[in-house]
Amino acid sequence: MMDFRYLNRLNRRDMLRGTAMLGAGAAFMQPVPLWAQSGTMAAIRKAADAGKDASIKRLRDWIAFPSIAAENRSMPEGAAYMAELAKDAGFINVEIVPTDGHPGVFGTIDAGAKRTIGIYFMYDVKQFDPAEWSSPPLEGKMVDKPGFGQSIVGRGAVNQKGPEATFLAALHAIRAAKAKLPVNIVLICEGEEEIGSPHFRQVATKPNVLAALKKCDGIFIPFASQDKTGSVDVNLGSKGIIELELIASGEKWGRGPQKDVHSSLKAMIDSPAWRLVQALQTLVTPDGNTPAIDGWFENVRPLTDREKTLIREAAKGADEAAEKQALGVKTWIDNLSYDNALIRLAQEPTVNIEGLVAGYTGPGGKTVLPGRAVAKLDLRLVPNQTRAEAEKKLRAHLDKHGFTDVEMNVSGGYDPTEVAENSLLIRTELATYNKLGVKTNVNARLAGSWPGATFTAPPVSIPAGHFGIGHGSGAHAPNEYYLIDSTNPKVAGLVDATMGFAEFLYTLAAIK
Repeated sequence: MMDFRYLNRLNRRDMLRGTAMLGAGAAFMQPVPLWAQSGTMAAIRKAADAGKDASIKRLRDWIAFPSIAAENRSMPEGAAYMAELAKDAGFINVEIVPTDGHPGVFGTIDAGAKRTIGIYFMYDVKQFDPAEWSSPPLEGKMVDKPGFGQSIVGRGAVNQKGPEATFLAALHAIRAAKAKLPVNIVLICEGEEEIGSPHFRQVATKPNVLAALKKCDGIFIPFASQDKTGSVDVNLGSKGIIELELIASGEKWGRGPQKDVHSSLKAMIDSPAWRLVQALQTLVTPDGNTPAIDGWFENVRPLTDREKTLIREAAKGADEAAEKQALGVKTWIDNLSYDNALIRLAQEPTVNIEGLVAGYTGPGGKTVLPGRAVAKLDLRLVPNQTRAEAEKKLRAHLDKHGFTDVEMNVSGGYDPTEVAENSLLIRTELATYNKLGVKTNVNARLAGSWPGATFTAPPVSIPAGHFGIGHGSGAHAPNEYYLIDSTNPKVAGLVDATMGFAEFLYTLAAIK
């Protein structure tokens, strides 16, 4: 999950090159009136420069205060911290929204403008092991990243606190410049994105929150989108996801031990671990590459010719060899060509084993027959699949194949997201990037996931996507970082990324 689940993969913006002005896409561009380029922006830039140290401190302090939903760590406190950040940036009517899980945060800015934009934040981060980091993960140490520049290292630095803090910096700069905010803003935040957003819909459909969201012309998550060439992806959707556990146990099965026993007894006692392995084998084809769950592909929408063209055009400018080296692979699945592998990446739903746990996993051997085995899975969904449909089909498949005893515990997930290429949100993104001189690629579908379907589906029903310049990497991994002072003239540092958000707001107000 932006895990934003789209960051839990090699960044496709590091492998796709091209331009957004391809084919029909060019027709969607509209000229931006010069008032958005006037002295107002110069004043905001001056304020952003003056506020840079405060912006860095805001981000470093936020990194030092992690909220980790998977560990139930500092969740109420994280929501309260998020609420204070929102108030400090000028949001009013800020409220902490209770859910059946961890709370969300909501606030608005009414500038009396004709247009309204929604902003999605997550205040939770992934778990971390300090032993794997080159510096303490909550310290926010400044480190030089060759080819990019001085960067802040810490858990949540790029996913998503860095880009979110940069958006807040833009609001601070606009206010400090005494400039009129050109659009109204609705802020909605959650603390469970990293566990699949299981209760986020409760936040978005709270009556006052829903009413505010429905007024929005679109919503985006702040995103550090630039690769080393300075180019960005403009995403027209993303895959959905379900995170779950499958559990086989002697207790539920009625066979095998109810606790770990000596492995010498395997000759006369059934194994729940092998039971789980047999269940898992029914979920995919023998090569493990294609879901084999009964009815899984019934509602899958294949990519359109336009979507495939976008992918093939982007692949032409990519460095396939560098991509393989970065991933540590020699071939693509089924020995596909690069462009066909990218099409498969966007088009196909997946069944992935995140982890397998049973018995003893420490150093050396321990001769036990485990009484319980657990598989952690994630299922990526494509249009027109839904989470509800997928869960029902997985359970029915297991039951049909004789695994009624295998427990299925779903922890979170959401549907796929799609947004029209000619929507006001995407046109504004393209216009802003064009104005900033940023090379863009229209990406048919993000292989990763984020809870954008909460907004694109009823009852909210607004376009949703990602926007931002700047750079960072290492989401979910050790030494996650976010670029502050860029030495690469094609890539935005903190202040330039701040101005990118300001430009977006003024462009949205002006675009026809």
